[in-house]
Amino acid sequence: MSQEESSLLKEPQEENVYKVLLQIFVIFFKIGAFTFGGGLAMLPLVKQEIVDKKNWVSPQEFVDIVAVAMTAPGAIIINSAVYVGYKIKGSAGSLAAVLGAALPSFSVILVIAVFFLQFQNLFWVEALFSGIRPAVGALIAAAVFKVGRPSLTNTKSLAFIVLFLLFALFLEFHPILIIVIGSFTGLLFYRNED
Repeated sequence: MSQEESSLLKEPQEENVYKVLLQIFVIFFKIGAFTFGGGLAMLPLVKQEIVDKKNWVSPQEFVDIVAVAMTAPGAIIINSAVYVGYKIKGSAGSLAAVLGAALPSFSVILVIAVFFLQFQNLFWVEALFSGIRPAVGALIAAAVFKVGRPSLTNTKSLAFIVLFLLFALFLEFHPILIIVIGSFTGLLFYRNED
C-alpha cells in the first residue's frame, strides 16, 4: 500500500476522533454553561446527556461514577468529566470533557470578579440571586432523586439510604465516614447478591 493510500485511510479515523472529542467538549460545555448551582445540580443534565442521549454509560455505571466523583477531591462535574471523557477517548477525551465543563464557570467567575463588586448592592442583582437560590435548591433535590433512584433496588437498599441520610443530617457524620460505612455495609450485606 502506498503512503498516499495509507494517509487516505487514516484521515477519516482521525477526523472521527476529532469529531468525537468536539462532541465531548460541546456536551460538557453545555452542561457547564447551562447548569446553575454546580455539582449536584448538574447531575440531572449530565445523566440526560451521557446516559439517556449518548448511551456512553449505563444508569448503574452513572451512579458508580457519581459515587467515585463525590469521594474524590475536587468538583463532582470535573471528576465525572475526567472519567467519562477517559472512557470514551482516553486522555484526550478527559481533557476535552474537563475543558468543556470548566470553561463556562471559569469565564463567569472571571467576569464576576471583574464586575460584581461594583454591582452587588443593586436591587436587581440582589433580587436575581434571591430567585436563583430556591431554583438551585430544587435542582439539587431533583438531582438527588434522579441519581439515587437506581440505588433503590429493594427494601434493604431503602433502609440503608434512610440510615445514611440520618447519619448525614442529624448526626453530622463526615461524608467520607459515611462512604466508608457504606463500603463495609456492602461487604457485609450484599456480597452474596449477583
